[in-house]
Amino acid sequence: MNKAWIEAMRLRTLPVSIAGVIAGIACGIFKGAFNPGASLCCMLFALLAQIASNFANEYFDFRNGLDRKGREGFRRGVTEGDIKPHAMKLAVFATLLLAAIPGCTLIIWGGWWLLPVGIVIALFALAYSTGPYPLSHHGLGDVAVIIFFGLIPVMLTAWLQGLDVGSLPLAGFVGLGVGLLAANVLIVNNYRDMDDDSAVGKRTTVVIFGRERMAHVYFIFSILGLILLCAPASGSSPWLLLPLLFLPKAASNQRKLRTSSGAALNPLLKSTSLLLFFASLLLLAESIADIIIF
Repeated sequence: MNKAWIEAMRLRTLPVSIAGVIAGIACGIFKGAFNPGASLCCMLFALLAQIASNFANEYFDFRNGLDRKGREGFRRGVTEGDIKPHAMKLAVFATLLLAAIPGCTLIIWGGWWLLPVGIVIALFALAYSTGPYPLSHHGLGDVAVIIFFGLIPVMLTAWLQGLDVGSLPLAGFVGLGVGLLAANVLIVNNYRDMDDDSAVGKRTTVVIFGRERMAHVYFIFSILGLILLCAPASGSSPWLLLPLLFLPKAASNQRKLRTSSGAALNPLLKSTSLLLFFASLLLLAESIADIIIF
């Protein structure tokens, strides 16, 4: 796989999809449930679905004339001529088909009702960038990320560990926290691309509300997200509040967001993604320690 394809996968943001599954596994372990097979399939499905969404974003933005050569941010392989449009279109649907393998395997543990859920997730991967009302073009990308990278993967993964319905509210709180932190990755991306997006009529939340307001939203999402990741601490040990240790890093990230522009924001994209990833890993470590110690 050449550099253009690796760039199109957007490796810096892939920890976002992994984080949701990790947090869901942690919720299950807090309740004394763990299913390694389902966890692995959830991880593979989440990763492949995000890669498909990234491919679709690149292809459909090119086809709709929303990308141009020399655009801020990461190099767009299709627009720059590194990847043929037909090859990228094929990659979108091939990746979705690959995602269907672990996705359908989850039926073993969750039942046939997961089939329509998987179809909805696949449609979201496309609807984010295309269709009659592309979500990312109308200020709905952030909401979609909160739902499909936060609430759905965390709650679905937690439920597939073997939890009963009564245990899902915990996963819901954690899922919302993951979703808010995941939305921050999109905010950085759109913050960087605001001028390019505005020029082609792509109305992201940063275009609609402006950089200054969305920089405040970024920090608010950071605070609320990290607090919600502490949801398992209710009625348990106070050391489960450790995710709050990431607050200083979140504040540092916001300062960089407000003082950087263009390609200088690319490292912040990675940093924001990794903050969510490591906060979720910490939550998983806490869930394991909680079982071992208590």
